[in-house]
Amino acid sequence: MNILLLEDDLILSAELCKFLESNHFTCDKIYDGETFLRQIRNSSYDLYLLDINVPKISGLDVCQTVRSFDKNTPIIIISAYGDLSDKKDAFTRLADDYLVKPFQFEELLLRMNSLLRRKAPSETNDRELIRVDDLIVNKTEQKVYRGGNEISLTLKEFQLLVYLAEAQGRTVSKQQITEHVWEHNFNTNTNTVEVYINFLRKKIDKDFKVKLIHTRSGFGYYLSPL
Repeated sequence: MNILLLEDDLILSAELCKFLESNHFTCDKIYDGETFLRQIRNSSYDLYLLDINVPKISGLDVCQTVRSFDKNTPIIIISAYGDLSDKKDAFTRLADDYLVKPFQFEELLLRMNSLLRRKAPSETNDRELIRVDDLIVNKTEQKVYRGGNEISLTLKEFQLLVYLAEAQGRTVSKQQITEHVWEHNFNTNTNTVEVYINFLRKKIDKDFKVKLIHTRSGFGYYLSPL
């Protein structure tokens, strides 16, 4: 199980990760909210641990951003703030649990295992979330995000993006795209695929330095940050 920890106390962060690793988890440490959000766009985790008072973006704002595109991954807030209003704010932003510092690591472990057991039956839902660099495609909700911002796509644009994303960097031909996205409902000699690729580029790539949609001349198209 992979855990991502947002905690700017270097000593606590190191001790907590060491404890989790001794209990057969892997643990990555992040010290500010901005880096945390970048990290989850590139890697997949089973549970998030968030301190509230961290640099750049607070743990509560991180929680709210995560929930805008990921409803399933458990989130536990670990904070020195113990007032009911603080807890209410965290649960309003759809955190799953809240633990006040100082706490016993064993208690945290019990709460983590409880949440992970509840998550297990819906594990297949995690496969509905596709990440490519800072692009996130939520197949279940038919939503797309890049750089934390939602991008509005038409149904065909979304279907085309999903097909490219599921190819995991492999080049797919125009013929393959027409078969999977349009199901032979139009003449493959038309430039429909090229038109929709251009639509996607304007929405997915235009405002970003790193381009994700690429053409391999004579072969087709692929989705990759490289």
